[in-house]
Parts: sequence; C-alpha cells; structure tokens
Amino acid sequence: MAQTELTTSCAIAGGGPAGMMLGLLLARAGVDVTVVEKHADFLRDFRGDTIHPSTLEVIHELGLEEKFLQLPHTRAAKLSAEMGGRTITMADFSRLPVRNRFIAFMPQWDFLDFLSREASRYPNFRLLMSARVTDVLEENGRVCGLHLETEQGSLTLHATLVVAADGRNSIVREKGGLQVMSFGNPSEVVWMKLSKQPGDPSETMGHAGPRQGFVLIDRGDYWQCGFIVRRGSFADLRAGELESFRNLVRQVSPLPPERMGEIQSWDDVSLLQVRIDRLEKWWKPGLLAIGDAAHAMSPIGGVGVNLAIQDAVAAGNILARPLKAGRLTDADLAAVERRRLFPTKATQKLQLMMRSSRRQDQKSDEKRKGPPAFIRGIARFPLLAHLAGRLIGIGFRMEHVAN
Repeated sequence: MAQTELTTSCAIAGGGPAGMMLGLLLARAGVDVTVVEKHADFLRDFRGDTIHPSTLEVIHELGLEEKFLQLPHTRAAKLSAEMGGRTITMADFSRLPVRNRFIAFMPQWDFLDFLSREASRYPNFRLLMSARVTDVLEENGRVCGLHLETEQGSLTLHATLVVAADGRNSIVREKGGLQVMSFGNPSEVVWMKLSKQPGDPSETMGHAGPRQGFVLIDRGDYWQCGFIVRRGSFADLRAGELESFRNLVRQVSPLPPERMGEIQSWDDVSLLQVRIDRLEKWWKPGLLAIGDAAHAMSPIGGVGVNLAIQDAVAAGNILARPLKAGRLTDADLAAVERRRLFPTKATQKLQLMMRSSRRQDQKSDEKRKGPPAFIRGIARFPLLAHLAGRLIGIGFRMEHVAN
C-alpha cells in the first residue's frame, strides 16, 4: 500500500536550479530534506542552460569542480553582439575574481541530474519525481506541508519549512497567498534549434537588428537560437504563414538564410513569455520563496538562473543550522529575503532601464535603424564590457558556501 503521509524538515517544491542546489546544500549540512518535482525527469528543452562563473565558484567550494567540468559543455569567455557589420564584445569575464572566468553552456537536465546525484549521496535527502503540488497545508496561520498528487495517489508531506522554488508560475506561492508585483510590459522570446555548420559564427553572440533581436547560443553540435518579438505577439505571428516567420528571423539572423528551412512546423519552436516581477514579501510563517518563484527576470545574460543559485546558497547558509536544531524562526526567513533583496532589486532595475532605453530608441526614426542605446554605449566604451561581465557573471552580490 502506498504511503499517504511523509514527514521532513524542509520540503522544497521544484527541482530546478534553485530547488536542487538548496536540497544539496541542506542535505550536506545534515538537514532532512525532500525535493518535490512535478515532472518524471529533467528533460525539457529551452530552459536556462547557462552556468555562470559565480555558480562554478559555488561548485568549487563544494569540492565538485573537477567532476562537474567533466560533463559535456561549451565555454564562453565573453559574450558578443553583431552591430553594423562588426562584432563587439558585450561582456568580458576575463577579469572576474573567480577560478573559472567563463560561462559554461550545459543542458539544464545534465546540471540538475548532477546536483541530484550528489545530493542522493546523503541519506537525509529524498527526491520525489512525478509529484505535483495541489495545495499547501496550513495550521494556525503557519504553512506546515504540501498536498501532492503522485503516480501512487495523494500524499501529504509534513514539513517544518516549505520552500517555493517552483518557478515564475509558482503554485506554492499562489496557494500560500504571497503577493506579486509586476514591472514593465511582458515580452516574448521564440526559441528554436538550428544546425551548426562550417562557416558559422565562432562564438555565442547576439545580433542587434532594426526591430528584433536574435541570440545564438553554442550548444556544441547545434545552435540554440532566441528570436525576440519586438512588436505584436507570437500569437499574431503564428496566425500567419510559417514562411513569414522564417523571413522575419532571416532578417536578423547571422546564419545563412536557407538554415531557417530547418524549422518545418510551429512544433519546432517554443515560446517563452518574459516578464519582470517580484514578491511583495518572500515569506510567511513556514514558507519561503526563492529563485523565479520570488522574482522573475528577463532572460538577458541568463541572470535569472544565476540569481536562483545565489538565493539557494544564501538560504542554505542561513537556514541549515536552525532547521537542523529544530529552532527555525520567522526571523530566519526574513534574513534570507533581506540578504537577497538588494541584488534582486538592482538587477531588475538595470533590466528595466535597458527596456526603457530600447523604447526611447523606438520613438526616433533615426535611432530605430540602429541597435539599443546600451549596446551602442558598450561599443563606444569597450571597458564597459568588463563591467557587464561582472554584472552577468557574478551579479551585484556573490554568495559563498558557508562551510
């Protein structure tokens, strides 16, 4: 007969980067922890596949660097963009105060499998796959667990602390009543795969076109491509002819025009709706939100994944001892939010400024023919590429594993 109830010290909803990293850190510290993932595996395309220098530093501090870097990946010591027929360096990681001065591009499922394997070495770690959160369990105004639907039936997971790490559409934060503040207007990115062939660009790069943007991410034997929808919506594009969409991408893609023939149906593309938001308060008694569940970011530079990992490290540092000792307080949860609020606000402010710059450009016919102002600024002052490298590679505050 399947179990209908389980008890753990910390229940983490969501087996993404934030959830799996926090699960590993807490298990390593001796806390009984259970990670709940609604899917049966980690195999999903077009997720955040960037492993930033700050994340690589965390992996080094965990003593896992050598093993981790044996996994298949590609490296980018800088990020580039094409502007006016020339390539400029947008972000340079060569001066960062870390061991690995590059972004590693790795399928997120490999990264998550790695964290899962390492966490599973500890007997106090449990991973529940195909377990969907249906509600939070509350008693006397305090969250004390999760109601789950699994392949074996309904399951109640009792916990001292519930962590919402289930992404920008978090069920846990919704059921827990945490309120979201949204900033700016949502936008859309259409992701697709195109083959990598001789003569293609030699590095991960972006392309600044007159009305759209295009990003190439080197995935070894293929390109992961992002097409930013500037005007209208993907629904409008999809209502038209597929060839019209191909032609829009051809206008901004540095790849040969015929390469777009590889997109044979709408099933070959995936839509990411981009929004910037943040919780008014990241916690309530018994519940804490981290990563995208606490703050959704623009995908620029992959900083959302970086911030999620940094949230997990800060949460692990602050919460491990009180959880293990059975003396967790609301002040501990507030301390996590206080620690991570500044880098979150600063990053979102920067992203909103960049959006505002693009909108101002679009008001001028003359400027509309060129790239956004922040790209022109980096082209004019190359030293800014090192600053951009620091903000993308490390962020406004880098967290370190406490012990």
